[in-house]
Amino acid sequence: MIRSASASTDSARLAEIYNHYVVHDTATFETEPVTADAMWARVEAIQGRGLPWLVAEDSGSVVGYAYAGPYRDRAAYRHTLESTVYLDHQVRRGGWGTALYTELLDRLRRLDESPHAPVHSVLGVLALPHPGSVALHERLGFEHVGTVAQAGYKLDRWIDVGFWQLVL
Repeated sequence: MIRSASASTDSARLAEIYNHYVVHDTATFETEPVTADAMWARVEAIQGRGLPWLVAEDSGSVVGYAYAGPYRDRAAYRHTLESTVYLDHQVRRGGWGTALYTELLDRLRRLDESPHAPVHSVLGVLALPHPGSVALHERLGFEHVGTVAQAGYKLDRWIDVGFWQLVL
């Protein structure tokens, strides 16, 4: 089941999912784990802008999440959003990423109660290499529009960042 993140009871599980990538992966450039309270503040900030933050549940447990936030804060960028998806590392490649992203994109297409409406463009910003994430974005119609070489340094190596774009 996919639903909106709806209560502070989700925040601990969201932080748990995300912190795996903070500590063990380059999918995020954060290097310090986040608390449940900090994660909930992030959810509230996104939802407070009238944008979706979705969670996927399987047998009553949150197994992943996806959301879209502003690409940049300047007014001319308001119709372009940056999308994000994270899955429990034990359920990757089980279809949850596709399900979450499909629902997220559908909600963005229907968005009419936000300063970002209508959403014109969605960007996936991916640390490379992450072939599963690249495949997910391309399967959903995103196109590679550029790469910034050695944009970040984490886990003792330089990491490129690729940009994938979907014009809705």
